[in-house]
Amino acid sequence: MSEYEDARAKTIARNAERMRALGVNALAKELAPTKKRKVSAEVPLSAPRRTSGRARTKPTTYSDDAAFAAIESEVGTSSARAVRKAYDPSVPPNDALRKSALTARDWRGNVKRHPTKGHLIFSDRPDFKPNLTPAQVIRAGSWGGCYFHPRGGKPGIRGPCDIDPKEFPREWFEGLDKTMYASRRYNVPTNMYGVKAGQTQEFWEEKGWIDARDPRGWFHWYCRFFQGRRIDDDDRQISRWKGVCGEKGRWKTNLINKIIDANATHDDSRVSPVVRQTLLHWACEIREEEVLALAKRR
Repeated sequence: MSEYEDARAKTIARNAERMRALGVNALAKELAPTKKRKVSAEVPLSAPRRTSGRARTKPTTYSDDAAFAAIESEVGTSSARAVRKAYDPSVPPNDALRKSALTARDWRGNVKRHPTKGHLIFSDRPDFKPNLTPAQVIRAGSWGGCYFHPRGGKPGIRGPCDIDPKEFPREWFEGLDKTMYASRRYNVPTNMYGVKAGQTQEFWEEKGWIDARDPRGWFHWYCRFFQGRRIDDDDRQISRWKGVCGEKGRWKTNLINKIIDANATHDDSRVSPVVRQTLLHWACEIREEEVLALAKRR
C-alpha cells in the first residue's frame, strides 16, 4: 500500500469512529425511507357462482293494479293539485248530469242497510260495506249489458262462462230488456256513465285471477255472497273490494279528490266518468257526506 493510500485509510477509519460515537449511523437508518410494497391491482369481487333457485322464483301474488292500468292512463293519478280553495259547490249541474244508481229499487231481501251511512250490513262480515245491491248495479247499466250472457263481450280463453241470470231473483231483472244484462256484444251506451270501463274476460283469465266457481269475476261472486253463499274465497274478494272502494280505497279516494278539486257536487257525472263506472261495477257510489269529510281533512 502506498503512503497516500495508507493515510486515506486511516482518515476513513477515524471518521467512522467519530460517527459511531455521535450516533449518526443509527439516526440515518431511522430516517431512511422505507421501500413501498408493490400492491397488485384490486380484483373486483364477483358474485358467487352458486345461486339459489328460490331467488328466481317469486311467489304468485294477486294484485288488481294491472287491471286498473287503463283507468290510470284515462284519468291520471297525479297527487299534484291546483291551488286549493274552499270546497263549496254552490252551483250544482242540471239534473241530466246528476246520476245515481242509489235511486233505483234495491231488492235487498233480508240484507239491511245502515240508516245513516247507507251501506249494506252483512252481520257475519261487518268489514264489507258496499252501498249498492246487485239489482242496483245491473239496472243502472254496467259491463256494456253483456255480463250475464255466457259468451257476452270478448270471449275468454276457457270458452263460454257458466253464468245464468235465472240463478238469481227475477226481480233483479224485472222490466229490463235483455240488452241491459244479457247482450252478446258489449254496448258502451248501455253503461250508466256512457264510457267503457274494465278489462276483458280474456285478460282476467290470462292473469289467473278468476276463481272457477265464479267465472265472471268479482260481481259474480258478489251476487252469490249477497244471496247468502259463503266460501273460502270470500276473504280475497272482500280484500279486493276494500282496495278499490273501501274506506281508504284507492279509486274511491281518487274520485273524491277529483270532485273536490273540481268544486263539483258528489253526483256530477262529468267528473271522472270512467272511475265512476268502475266503482259502479264494484257496488260502490260516492256519497255527499264522504266528499265533505275528505274536503274538511285536506
